[in-house]
This record gives sequence, structure tokens and C-alpha cells, in this order.
Amino acid sequence: MVSKPMHRNVILVGCKDEKGLVHRITGVLFEAGLNIVRNGEFVDGESNRFYMRTDVEGAVDSAGLCRALAEVLPADAWIEMRSPRPKKIAVLATKEYHCLGDLLLRHANGDLNAQICAVLSNHEVLGDLVRTFDLPFHCISHVDMARDEHERLLIEQLGEYELDYVVLAKYMRILSPDFVRAFAHRIINIHHSFLPAFIGANPYRQAFERGVKIIGATAHFVTDDLDEGPIVAQSVLPVDHRQTARDMARAGREVEKIALARALDLVFADRVVVVGNRTIIFD
Repeated sequence: MVSKPMHRNVILVGCKDEKGLVHRITGVLFEAGLNIVRNGEFVDGESNRFYMRTDVEGAVDSAGLCRALAEVLPADAWIEMRSPRPKKIAVLATKEYHCLGDLLLRHANGDLNAQICAVLSNHEVLGDLVRTFDLPFHCISHVDMARDEHERLLIEQLGEYELDYVVLAKYMRILSPDFVRAFAHRIINIHHSFLPAFIGANPYRQAFERGVKIIGATAHFVTDDLDEGPIVAQSVLPVDHRQTARDMARAGREVEKIALARALDLVFADRVVVVGNRTIIFD
């Protein structure tokens, strides 16, 4: 006999820390007939806040379970229940292929836990690459267009898809607060970790000239403050005087792919909680 697949859900809780919270929460889950598959807790000592992520199996009335949890938790508690389904995403890119290409390969092989609904770019350069994977590609040029008008067209195109997240795979345009607000806490970006030390063009040439010994990349949620949003994942590689600026740029592309893929794995598995300008990662 083939067993039926169990319903799986992720429950996220945050509230003021008190004694007995884990006992109360797991008691509600037990009474609901749910099996706890994996559990993680964290207490932020500075803010006296408790956070918990729980994987559960079993059929459940989501609204009813959230009400039951709210009854046993402090009044300031927030409770979320999420399905572990693949997330629906759109990718924004410009001309650099490495992060986009890596995501397309992971998507094609079922390793992304996401459905790429479309790729958008302000240049046509990456169109052939995207179409090779039989995915929609939308080129929305910014030439001779005000930023707000260009972003209006982007938002209009993105609105054709029911998206969970927007991924910036080396999208080389600064997003306005209005665009960020349209996808609050749902835009994930990757950049080299030289910022803010090496700002502007040719950061790897600047790094080479300064003789840096470590290069890296940071994946983060996008906020109104450029490249200063909550960090999800970072990765680094050692370099030395034998490497040229071109060698460093090549290594930088590799580390950017690693950091972005790691961040998306965590976000798409509902393992990231954003608290102010920080993240709590349930690894």
C-alpha cells in the first residue's frame, strides 16, 4: 500500500519572551493533531523577544489554529502559517549573466524551490539565454524614459504574475521607494561586499589597487536605503597579490552566485524572519 503524502506547513511565531512559551505552543499543536517534524527557537536577549519556527505534518484549519495560538501567547504576538510550496518569483537582470544563468540552471533542475514566472531586463542582451530555458523574457528599456515611468511599466508587467518574491540578479538600476513599497520585504538583491568601500564602476579594479585580501558578496532584502537592507546570506573568498583585477572579478562572480543561491534557499524555505533591519535565520 502506498501511503498518502502528509500535509506540511511552517508556523512562525514572534512575541515577548515569557516562561512556558514552547510548552504552550506545542500543546496547541498537539491538540490540533499535528506532528512536529522540526522545531527551532531563538530569544533575542536585547529586545526580550521570542521567535519560533515549526515544521508540522497533518491537515489543519489554518485560521482556527492561528486563533488557538493567539489565545495562549502574549497580546503582541504575530503568527504566520506558510505552505512549503515552491515560491513564484520574477528575476530582474541587466547585462551580467552569471547570477541569472545560475538561477536558470537551478530552476531547470528543480533545485530552486521556486517557479521562475518571468525574467525582466532593461536590455535585450540576456534574452536569448532566458529563451533557451523556455521562460518568458520581457525587455523594458529605460532609454529616454524617466525612472518613475520606467518603474511603472515594470510594476505593470510584474503584476501579470502572482509573485511571492522579486529577485535582483545583478539588476544595475537603483529602485525608487515607490517600487520598493510595492514589493515590501519581497525583493532580494545581491551585491559585492566591497560596498561602501569601493563605490561606483570597476569595484574589483579598485580592490586590486588597494591590495584587498578577501572578496565577498552579500544577499539582502531591499529597502529604501541603498544596499543596506536586512542581510540574508554572505560568502567570502581569500585572494592575494598574485591575482589580477580580472581574476578577482571572476572570483567575485562565483561568490555572488553562491551567496544569492544560499539566500534564496533560506527565504524560499521560510527560514528567514525580518526584524527591523536584521534577519533571524532558522538554519
